[in-house]
Amino acid sequence: MKKELGLLDVYAIAMGTTLSSGFFLLPGLAFLESGTSMVTSYLLAAILVVPALFSLVELSTAMPKAGGLYYFVDRSMGPMMGAVAGLGTWIVLILKSAFALIGLGAYVGLFIPDLPIVPVALVLCGVFGLLNLAGAKKTGSLQIVMVLFMMAILTGFLGIGSTMLKADQLTELFRTDMHTLLATTGMVYISYAGLTKVTSVAEEVRDPEKNIPRGMFLALFSAVIVYVVGTDIMISVVPPGVLSGDLTPVASAAFAMVGNWGVWAVSGAAVLGFFAAANAGILSASRFPLAMSRDALMPKWFSSMSASGIPRNAIYATVGLIAVVIVGLDPLKIAKLAGAFQLIMFALACMAVIVMRESHIASYDSGYKSPFYPWMQLAGIVIPFVIIGEMGGWSIAFSFGLLGVTIMWYFWYAAGKVHRDGAIYHWFARLGEKRYEGLDRELRGILKEKGLRSEDPFDQIVARSGVIEAEADDSFLDTARKASRILALSVDRTPEQIERSFMEGTRTGATPVTHQVALPHFRVAGLSHPQIVLARSKAGIHIVANDPLLDEPEESDVHAIFFLISAEEDPGQHLRLLAQIAGRVDDDTFMKEWLDAPDAQDLREVLLRDEHFMTLAISDSSTLVGKELKNISIPEGCLIAMIRRDRDILVPRGNTMIQSGDRLTIIGEPKGLEEVRRTLI
Repeated sequence: MKKELGLLDVYAIAMGTTLSSGFFLLPGLAFLESGTSMVTSYLLAAILVVPALFSLVELSTAMPKAGGLYYFVDRSMGPMMGAVAGLGTWIVLILKSAFALIGLGAYVGLFIPDLPIVPVALVLCGVFGLLNLAGAKKTGSLQIVMVLFMMAILTGFLGIGSTMLKADQLTELFRTDMHTLLATTGMVYISYAGLTKVTSVAEEVRDPEKNIPRGMFLALFSAVIVYVVGTDIMISVVPPGVLSGDLTPVASAAFAMVGNWGVWAVSGAAVLGFFAAANAGILSASRFPLAMSRDALMPKWFSSMSASGIPRNAIYATVGLIAVVIVGLDPLKIAKLAGAFQLIMFALACMAVIVMRESHIASYDSGYKSPFYPWMQLAGIVIPFVIIGEMGGWSIAFSFGLLGVTIMWYFWYAAGKVHRDGAIYHWFARLGEKRYEGLDRELRGILKEKGLRSEDPFDQIVARSGVIEAEADDSFLDTARKASRILALSVDRTPEQIERSFMEGTRTGATPVTHQVALPHFRVAGLSHPQIVLARSKAGIHIVANDPLLDEPEESDVHAIFFLISAEEDPGQHLRLLAQIAGRVDDDTFMKEWLDAPDAQDLREVLLRDEHFMTLAISDSSTLVGKELKNISIPEGCLIAMIRRDRDILVPRGNTMIQSGDRLTIIGEPKGLEEVRRTLI
């Protein structure tokens, strides 16, 4: 799927699904339950949602795949629990989206009392469905517009209202019994659930290891301010008799502050909030049947993609079911019941983090690590069930009924089709039980999709790598021996020890061989920087590599061998470096460029060829001739990694003087390299 969503898209999706009924509708009902203590309930709910939020951020940076919570639960606890999480959350999101489309009727009714809201909701459902068919980028762009307009209006509401807060009101925020406080917290807790829905579209987020945490945490911070300060304003300016049970509490507060025009403004914000919730709900909900279909837990029909990479059938089904709910059910009532099931899913997200970490799978490589592990996750497992206990019998019955339906679906449809287990078996393996190796291969594939992190020194180690031009009759052992002698200069091991490690990895199946390329590798303790040697054989080197999944050794001739050694202490970086090499090797042009490269430096450049690398040839007329490197201004984040002068390779130093004919290897961020091209060439 196309990675079209950036930080602002992540923020808009999270906020759009959070600030709808939770702020524009629910405060009046919460005040009816606990009076002024509802402000405390909103703050307490934000604190209680943190374990689930942090857990989902960690999981989505390690496994940014469509389906979000479904994918995390499936890969950690197996396909049956995956079916529960995926199918159940899909149904809950459908109910919540229908609720958003119907729920705006309370605000629209302020101006058009006789408007038939169900037909309008159906039309809007179709409009947002068509928008989703246009792609995540267009959907996200509209989401950004709606959320920014909504937040602009709410900023004005909070700014004006903050001047009317009553200082003596702070003493009233805790005047209720603990049972009532927890019950109200359970009611408003689901208001923050929208923050986590963006994980279902993580596969379409650019640089998910940065954009997902930043977007979700920024949305949490914004939501807490709006909820806590906003509800405090409502209590300050709206008489208790009016606020209690009010279905348009924000409009009532705006009228008390500035009159009718304030009602119009905040009602417009409310409509945008409900629209944004419905739009983002369709976007995120449609990714659940897509992800489940990929894994044979739902029919293949749902995984059909358009030419532009849009899950059209999953969107059709999601929009169709939302329309059925709008026409045939009361989504206002059912969506409240569905909140308890969402709490169970939060508990499973926290459990998934524990399972993934305790499985000790090296390829589980999250860009964000949840703090206070495992205590935060254990709290996140317990808290939802405490809150569910305060939500009443109907909510509990609905949740367990939905659990039963999803489990029956798994055994009726999927049990005989799925041959996959979760990471929990890797945990069991430490106790002597079985494990599922396919998950490790899948996570390695995700590493390849995510790419390198900014701190990974791939460009530097390749730019300064040793290069071997193999003889026509060289064997794999001969080449490994040559590489070992080069690596022994930088690694605290003898050439013989390094050679044995490479050969042992090949015998045990640890050496990937693909596309006429072999990647022997291992890790050693205490290594400060990864080291690599590139070997080329135009004639081809015969290699016999055992594959643990095959009965017979795999034999092939390879033209490229990359010998990699990394630090034992950082297995994630080691795997990311391997994944980066594999990604370059997969390019259709790689092997031709590799075989045609005239010398060692060109071989390095073939492997480095991407947007983070460039070569600068110095001509006689260049203004750089005669300058020392320390006097050359290059953009921040860029580095002259190597200088080739005739047949020599120079390590750049501050006093190195540039000469005509030099070739500079420069690495850095794309924007910085573009500036280098403009200013130095």
